[in-house]
Amino acid sequence: MLDLELLKTLVCVVDEGSFTRAAERVHRTQSTVSQQINKLEENVGRALLVRDRTGKRISPTEHGEILAAYARRLLAIAQEAEDVLSAPTALTPVRVGVPEDFNAQRMAAMLSDFLALHPGVRLDTVSGMSTDLHHKLHLGEIDIALVKREPGSGECIASWPESLVWVAGRAAMLGEEEVPLAVFPQGCVYRQRAIRALDKIGKRWRVVFGSHSLTGIQAAVASGLGITVLPTTAVLPEHRALGKADGFPPLPPTELALISSPGTPNTAQRNLIEFLVNSINKPAAKPATGLAR
Repeated sequence: MLDLELLKTLVCVVDEGSFTRAAERVHRTQSTVSQQINKLEENVGRALLVRDRTGKRISPTEHGEILAAYARRLLAIAQEAEDVLSAPTALTPVRVGVPEDFNAQRMAAMLSDFLALHPGVRLDTVSGMSTDLHHKLHLGEIDIALVKREPGSGECIASWPESLVWVAGRAAMLGEEEVPLAVFPQGCVYRQRAIRALDKIGKRWRVVFGSHSLTGIQAAVASGLGITVLPTTAVLPEHRALGKADGFPPLPPTELALISSPGTPNTAQRNLIEFLVNSINKPAAKPATGLAR
């Protein structure tokens, strides 16, 4: 096994090009540095350094260059491990569940801002269908979750109503026979809203595109591939809203809810809950910041 102290000496000699300067850098005598290099060469069975014609300049052999490159990586990893272990306290993990069709850019920005304020916390995020997140919360696999649901369908820490709208591409041609739907997977409350509303008025429909991704649904609709139901905050400039004049009935709102696992949340969880509530209450900076499902 390679000795990190010997590897450190090798790197110093390669960097300095001199046993004398390397000895000063590692606070050892020149003879000690020379002995360490000799021992390392014996261990690996290769010549690692060579002197130039003047005998003053030291340079690595081909094997010396290779080993020095590995040595730098090993020393960096060792230093990283030492820094982590010497940290005064371990990071406090908080496991957060987020709907798969939650706007990724907005969520990343919120979590990044939270970590900047609370560097002692480690966030572990999990994405999935809202029904899956409920299940994970019940099993204790996550601590906090944002979910889409029917309004008032259970206890929560905070909730936000979301107005829904039928959406098509700006240049999309609306057929009279069958509505082509671009929707999220089964279990999505938006998908349920769309299908139930069409069934109620006796309008035929078919699913032409499915995706877990909000971005994927938005792009499919913008291209004219299909029609969907989205919160008003997720409507893009490339979209147009549809209403009664287009033959589409009004839609009741859904709800975004922040829920947590049973029991009293710890300090890190309480801080994240408070931060998310305040952040979600702020208006989105761009129109494509809808929260789906």
